Amino acid sequence: MDNSEVYVGLDIGTTSIKAMVCENVKGQLKVIGVGVVPSAGLNRGVIVDIDKTARAVSQAIKQAEEKSNIDIKNVVVGLPANYLQMQRVHGSITIASQGQSREITDRDVIDVAKETLTQSISPEMAVLDLIPTEFTVDGFDGIKDPRGMVGVRLEMKGTLYTGPKTIIHNTKKAIQQAGYGIRDFVIAPIATGFTLLNDGEQDFGTVMIDLGGGQTTTSIIHDHQLKYTFVDPEGGQYVTKDISTVLNTSLRNAEQLKLDHGYAMASLTKPDAQIDVPVVGENTPQQFSEEYLAEIIEARVRQIFQRSRQRLQAIHALRLPGGVVLVGGGASMPGIVQLAQQYFKESVSVYQSDQMGVRYPRYSLALALTMYESQLSDVDRLIKQTLRQTDLISSPHETKATSRPAQQPRQEQWTSAPARRETTNHNEQRAAEKKPTRAKKNKSHSLGNRFKSMFNNLFD
Repeated sequence: MDNSEVYVGLDIGTTSIKAMVCENVKGQLKVIGVGVVPSAGLNRGVIVDIDKTARAVSQAIKQAEEKSNIDIKNVVVGLPANYLQMQRVHGSITIASQGQSREITDRDVIDVAKETLTQSISPEMAVLDLIPTEFTVDGFDGIKDPRGMVGVRLEMKGTLYTGPKTIIHNTKKAIQQAGYGIRDFVIAPIATGFTLLNDGEQDFGTVMIDLGGGQTTTSIIHDHQLKYTFVDPEGGQYVTKDISTVLNTSLRNAEQLKLDHGYAMASLTKPDAQIDVPVVGENTPQQFSEEYLAEIIEARVRQIFQRSRQRLQAIHALRLPGGVVLVGGGASMPGIVQLAQQYFKESVSVYQSDQMGVRYPRYSLALALTMYESQLSDVDRLIKQTLRQTDLISSPHETKATSRPAQQPRQEQWTSAPARRETTNHNEQRAAEKKPTRAKKNKSHSLGNRFKSMFNNLFD
């Protein structure tokens, strides 16, 4: 099988590592295998033990290989948005001598990208990505692909994203140590925002909140760019620790209680519903109500939402036309939408893919990574090539991913279908059969334009 038709997304999360194999069949992306293992060596979304993480990455990818019958060589890796910095950049080159115009080529796009990358950044930071917003040829702007045009001067405007070298180095080292190459690095909010949101949501502005295990990331996608990120160092693990502390039970039991019986709002539970909880130092389980468990969960989630709300309120972004979209494992919890609506108004939804086997929000990033890579334009790939020359991305293995003779029938098979958003939530162990969707309210273009002008000042 040709490697250009196979994409492997690797989501290195704090609580689990997910490797997803997707095949591009006639322009339709289809999930053909997924590997999921518990994380090791991570703290709040950042690798702190390379050896442990490398072993976990290897296990996840091997699972994906077995289920997809694909020999995986290279992966598309999601990078956390911790300490992410962004700035507007501009570069220009002269593409002809003595004022004689000529046709713009791939080489010219690479050269103007290199010129755009000549920015002064802190020594501890490294370039993560460069997203072009437009090209200009001899004063004619608004061009998305200048190749084939004739001109004398080529300019490029874009957004430069930089992050700590430590995060990139540790991630690269862990994957290489696991025995795999890196096809691309993609900043997590860019992958999810640019693929899971529709065109209107990306254009007029949408807030995405990734409720991860080790941290919560709030991002703003506006004008088809990532304009803002805020990483809260609390996530699902903190909820688990709260349950463990209050109920005096082990972390493993607390995590299972959260998955099996957890609600984000205590008012949604049945007060008379009782749960048997193994308590440390006791021979027999003690009973607690589901309502009491939900009160513990709700207190922590409210703190997380409150901090996100304060950050968004400070930049007047609480009423973006696209509303708020929740992703990540925490978005599966029943009642999460109702609770989020108390902080972010009514326009709140949960992203959920319609591809069988990966319908839960915790698969959002792994799926988005494969979608993002498959949708890159030729110009995007030229810029990625330029970034690769800066040694951000390790050179992929020369061997292409090949179809492996199946030793046993595939255990899972998925088919491609349009994505949708659920507003009725459920956790994975109690997946509801009915899945109603909520249509978002139409927003006026005047409101979107007002936000456009506001976000133009975010970089200043």
